[in-house]
This record gives sequence, C-alpha cells and structure tokens, in this order.
Amino acid sequence: MSMPPNAPGILIVQHMPAHFTTSFAERLDHLYQVRVREEKNGDSVLNGEVLIAPGNFHMVLKRSGSHYYANVKEGPLVHHQRPAVDVLFHSVAKCAGANPVGVILTGMGTDGADGLLQMKKGGAKTIAQDEASCVVYGMPKEAVKLGAVDRIAPLERIPQEIIHFLQTG
Repeated sequence: MSMPPNAPGILIVQHMPAHFTTSFAERLDHLYQVRVREEKNGDSVLNGEVLIAPGNFHMVLKRSGSHYYANVKEGPLVHHQRPAVDVLFHSVAKCAGANPVGVILTGMGTDGADGLLQMKKGGAKTIAQDEASCVVYGMPKEAVKLGAVDRIAPLERIPQEIIHFLQTG
C-alpha cells in the first residue's frame, strides 16, 4: 500500500549525497500516486506532494499562519549527516505541534531519534519501522529506546499506520 493521491504533504530526509536525491525523487515520482520531487527553497507543503531534502542541505519546516512550507539550508553536519533527520524533526516539533505524523525508517546511527521525541512531546503521532523489516535497525532502535515512538510497524504497514493516525487524530 502506498499513500493515497490526496495524502497530506510529506517531507523526506534521506541520507544521500548531492545530485543523487534528484534522480531518487524522479524515480519515486514514477512509482507512486503522489507527486514526488526534490525540495526547492520555499516550496509549499501541499496535499498529494512529497518533498525530498536535496543532498548536502538540511530541510526545515516553516509556518506562516495556516500555510506550511519547507526551506533548505546549509549548516554543520548533524550526526555526521547533511541532510539530517533531526534538523527536520526539530523544526516540525517547533512549528506544527500535534498536526504531523513522524516516521523513522531503517538507517545507521541516532539521527532522528531526539527530533522524533520532541515531535511526540508536542503531541504528534510517531511511528518506527520494526527491526525485522529494517536493513539496519539503528535509527528506529534509538528512537524506541528514547520513548519517542507511539507505534512500531513493518515497512509495508507504515502507510496504513499513518492513515490510521490521520483519521483518528
């Protein structure tokens, strides 16, 4: 199952170098019902669209009234990464409160765990990929250890879990 074409806007940080994220976004755009593209500075977060952080830039969520948009920024490596999941998740926690659903997937290290915890403390619902379906259970494991996760699910069930949280609040 993938996200429906009218799904709320999705922001993705993938640990990939510059230029790889463009082709990654183009590939995903052909596979799914939602529009997928690499984020450009100031893009609105819109239903049915997925924005992927460009390699070597952090992505942050901003808010102006009821309008959400994403910005890219340079900055130091965080957890040896740029883009870093924690940078995005901390910005989401700061400006979106209980509205978002945060998801952390397979990956090495601790990136994203603290930011996901901050999102949960702000009222957001949070999901981690389960160990059995991870290639590397580092990032989800760290989030679970911190108490940052509301639900643990195999990769193929995560879209259903997101939709459940969106429907039930």
